[in-house]
Amino acid sequence: TTEFSYVISFLCADAACSTQLIDGDGTFNVSGVDNFIKEVKLEECGLSYAVVSIMGPQSSGKSTLLNHLFGTNFREMDAFRGRSQTTKGIWIARCAGIEPCTVVMDLEGTDGRERGEDDTAFEKQSALFALAVSDIVLINMWCHDIGREQAANKPLLKTVFQVMMRLFSPRKTTLMFVIRDKTRTPLENLEPVLREDIQKIWDAVPKPQAHKETPLSDFFNVEVIALNSYEEKEELFKEQVANLRQRFFHSVAPGGLAGDRRGVVPANAFAFSAKQMWQVIKDNKDLDLPAHKVMVATVRCEEIANEKFAGFIANENWRELEEAVQSGPVSGFGKKLSSILQSCLSEYDTEATYFEEGVRSSKRQQLQEKLLQLVQPTFQDLLGHLRSGALENFRDAFEKALNAGEGFSSSADVCAQSCVSKFDKGCEEAVIEQANWDTCKTREKLQRDIEAHISSVRTAKLSELTTLYESKLNAALSGPVEALLDGANDETWPAIRKLLKREGELAVYGLSDALSGFDMDDETRNKMLTDLESYARGVVETKAKEEAGRALMRMKDRFTTIFSHDSDSMPRIWTGKEDIRAITKVARSASLKLLSVMAVIRLEDELDSIEKTLTLALVNSTSNSATSKSISTIDSLASSTWEQVAPEKTLITPVQCKSLWRQFKNETEYTVTQAISAQEANRRNNNWLPPPWAILALVVLGFNEFMTLLRNPLWLGVLFVGYLVSKALWVQLNISGEFQHGALPGLLSLSTKFLPTVMNLLKKLAEEGQAPSTNTNQSSMNSSASAQSDVTTNGESSSSSSSGSSPAKSVPIDTSS
Repeated sequence: TTEFSYVISFLCADAACSTQLIDGDGTFNVSGVDNFIKEVKLEECGLSYAVVSIMGPQSSGKSTLLNHLFGTNFREMDAFRGRSQTTKGIWIARCAGIEPCTVVMDLEGTDGRERGEDDTAFEKQSALFALAVSDIVLINMWCHDIGREQAANKPLLKTVFQVMMRLFSPRKTTLMFVIRDKTRTPLENLEPVLREDIQKIWDAVPKPQAHKETPLSDFFNVEVIALNSYEEKEELFKEQVANLRQRFFHSVAPGGLAGDRRGVVPANAFAFSAKQMWQVIKDNKDLDLPAHKVMVATVRCEEIANEKFAGFIANENWRELEEAVQSGPVSGFGKKLSSILQSCLSEYDTEATYFEEGVRSSKRQQLQEKLLQLVQPTFQDLLGHLRSGALENFRDAFEKALNAGEGFSSSADVCAQSCVSKFDKGCEEAVIEQANWDTCKTREKLQRDIEAHISSVRTAKLSELTTLYESKLNAALSGPVEALLDGANDETWPAIRKLLKREGELAVYGLSDALSGFDMDDETRNKMLTDLESYARGVVETKAKEEAGRALMRMKDRFTTIFSHDSDSMPRIWTGKEDIRAITKVARSASLKLLSVMAVIRLEDELDSIEKTLTLALVNSTSNSATSKSISTIDSLASSTWEQVAPEKTLITPVQCKSLWRQFKNETEYTVTQAISAQEANRRNNNWLPPPWAILALVVLGFNEFMTLLRNPLWLGVLFVGYLVSKALWVQLNISGEFQHGALPGLLSLSTKFLPTVMNLLKKLAEEGQAPSTNTNQSSMNSSASAQSDVTTNGESSSSSSSGSSPAKSVPIDTSS
């Protein structure tokens, strides 16, 4: 388009270029301005720069004046081609050779025929824009227009002044009226007229209440200069312009043309500020410079803060520090992180130093809060590592101290104080200068964790001590108490009481000495010792209850031991001389004694009548001479409690004693019966002679047979041989063994073995008869002896080989007859 046909003009003397800032349609050239600022390095100037603009009628020589005054190359009108609009919109360039950096804006001329009736809108907009952006505004006017209304730009100045009245805090701008083509009328005469016109315009402008009495000098510094005609007196014009150029050197210094820097925008925000101002003006909004200044500062400071925040996130040192904290504590964390944060904030301060102080400080505070919010989790992780490390060190040191035998309380205090001190030192190294974070909560949590660990270890140690001494008591009491109750007698409970007192005192003394290392109050200490004493008593009572549950078995064992063994502990042989009734009574009395001992717990030295009651009720009650007193005693067992004995000390109630005694008698009755039977059997075995009547019958009835044997002694030999044969067959056939399984099986077995056995005997006799002999009588005697030997040997062999056989018994031979 024609509006952007000259975006980049000819190069200036210092290689700077002119750029169209706003085109003829009012479009702001964002990219062009950004490129211009980069090329002239405006961002590096901070507040040390000035903006000069020029306004005036079309074709009044504004561009020519700027090119000669500042060394720019704005496009000038070609007089040979006719008078027409040369500058469209607003152009910008840098002054050549002027320090500090000075930026010049060439505004489109006013009252041009190209825009027609719409020219006033853009004129007002561009004038307001130049006034808002510029430090120095050159108003180019012809000398012969002084005193005129339109040609002297009075309506335009009135609009500018009226807008300035809406400023809450005035910014002093230099208005330099440049009178062109000065005539013979001296400047001293022209300047008062011009100043009078300006004052009239100022006085006629409606002012807000706050500025009713505000003079023009508070808002504007009015300068008036006159220049000769460039066409008629070119050399003089150039000389006057050169002198005027000198006034723009160091213009931002105090007293200079742009010395009032109250409303200046930092150079790096110039493009953004100009764009926003133009947008407000174009939208027909009143220009509020202080609000605009705050807005520009807010946006730019926020952009700078965001850039620094992003740069901090990408900072390698910070990332390495963050990763290192994930794995454990980092030495010098606070100094390192404080340095990184300070570097980031310093960079922000450097770039935002020229913006409005309140906004700059606020955004700096926000940036610092964001940075601290970002690093706070890492800081908390570091504190967590310090806390866990301190707690772990405390645990190790505490355990080593306890293993070394040091006192519990002293070890806990020393280790806790040492670990908390190390934690405090670590927190001091972790503190960030920019943050006011309190580490007391983490420290308190560490102390709570240490106290909890001490409490848990204390509980465990006390439990171990209690368990240790309880186990010692259990080992020292259980076995002896069981043995004492097993041998129950009158000295059982006194011995148990003595044992309990001795072992209990030893355990209490040992535990009391072990507790000396614990910082305990007397009440807790005494309670533990009392509980240990109660435990010892409980061990005895528990063992007594267990033994009471086995009372019946103990009673039977005692009865069996006493009944079946004599005073020398030798097994009894019931020969018939023993008094079984007396022995039974003694054994039952001993069992009853055991029952009376186990009936109640006697840990206090108190007398009772349990044994007497049981004796009268269970032993003496069977006597035929039982009295009514005995009957009353029996009735006394029909109760669940003993007289003068507390229920909690009762192990076996009277009713249970009666039941146990009945069961005991029933189960031991068989033993007594067996003993009686054995005694009677022994008596029968010892009486081997027949009864007297049988002996008498044998003498009377056997007299004839006896006389016969006396008359014929040969019968004695026959009988003797027959006896030997019968004995041999008896042994060989094992008749007694065969009949052990019954008569019928015995007969059947003998019927099968009889004939072979007889044949075997005959064979043996035949073999013996064929043997040579030297003496007939001797041979006969040897044959008889050999036959008897063979019969005996064969009988033993047959007996040992037969099933169900038993050892052979010698049968006595009666040879008296």
